[in-house]
Amino acid sequence: QVQLVESGGGLVQAGGSRRLSCAASGHTFGNYYMAWFRQAPGKEREFVSAINWSGEVTNYADSVKGRFTISRVNALATAYLQMNRLKPEDTAVYYCAAQDSSGSVYYTHRNQYSDWGQGTQVTVSS
Repeated sequence: QVQLVESGGGLVQAGGSRRLSCAASGHTFGNYYMAWFRQAPGKEREFVSAINWSGEVTNYADSVKGRFTISRVNALATAYLQMNRLKPEDTAVYYCAAQDSSGSVYYTHRNQYSDWGQGTQVTVSS
């Protein structure tokens, strides 16, 4: 099991940028697939992006493709989500998730990830 702590959320104007961080501890970070999900009020938690252990393979939801970038620094046991050209519909609680080596960047359902952070709120004003 790996413990995850997100940070970097806040209020941002539409068109602006924000970078979220996910700090991991407890197990060898480099063995895990990492992902970001988000959940808006009254909606299901939805997949945003995922990255493999080396950072060389990524996957994005269509709604964020070209605007968001996922990355990781294994030496720092941290994953990131750089969000550019933010829109009001990006407003949500953003969650970091991890899955061990049995995972895939093409896992897009919350049940496919074993470990979760507590979430960080991102609010985009119009």
